[in-house]
Amino acid sequence: MIPIKLRYLVFLCCSLALFCNAQTGQDFNEEVALIAQRYDSIWDEEKETIVFTGSSSVRLWEGLEDRFPDHQIINTGFGGSLTSDLFEHLHSLVLAYNPTTVFIYEGDNDLYYRKSPKRVIRITRKIIERIWQNYPETKIILISAKPSIVRWHLKKRYYRLNRKLREFAESTPQLYFANVWDVMVRNGEIDESLFVEDGLHINQKGYDLWYKVIGPFIK
Repeated sequence: MIPIKLRYLVFLCCSLALFCNAQTGQDFNEEVALIAQRYDSIWDEEKETIVFTGSSSVRLWEGLEDRFPDHQIINTGFGGSLTSDLFEHLHSLVLAYNPTTVFIYEGDNDLYYRKSPKRVIRITRKIIERIWQNYPETKIILISAKPSIVRWHLKKRYYRLNRKLREFAESTPQLYFANVWDVMVRNGEIDESLFVEDGLHINQKGYDLWYKVIGPFIK
């Protein structure tokens, strides 16, 4: 029989391995394929296309297309993604649609999984470079990391990331920064009325604020 202490140690090591894999080893191939399948029959290549992509805050935006009825909107958000995941699947999620404008929301999950703001910026640069290699006239908007109730204890890291995203956008032509952080905070405290029960994702009231920030970049 395996001693109790040894069994505990084996369990701990296995749990740690699973946790690390959950952080960086998610397989998005199936989800990305389903996104491509969803738009295969409705995307009109003759029309100008605006792509929204990134993690679950984009994926869960119900009615995003209806917000901009005069434009062809493609939502390729995929939940739980890191910036590196978007880079890996960039062709299927962005480049395949010949976009004139791309909105990117990534970095939120990266910081939660202890990736540095510097790393997020480095990979974001690679994403943007690849988009412009294929479509040099495309306008790109970086959506700031949002605050959230369950991740509020990491707000200093999010401040740093948003500052770096803003500085990057301000120093780069055709690159813009959409600041959704400030409209979700009141007097230095997060507005908890903007969130669903999990304390991470936002409700319709929250998306109404996002629309006010993001809309001018399209209109």
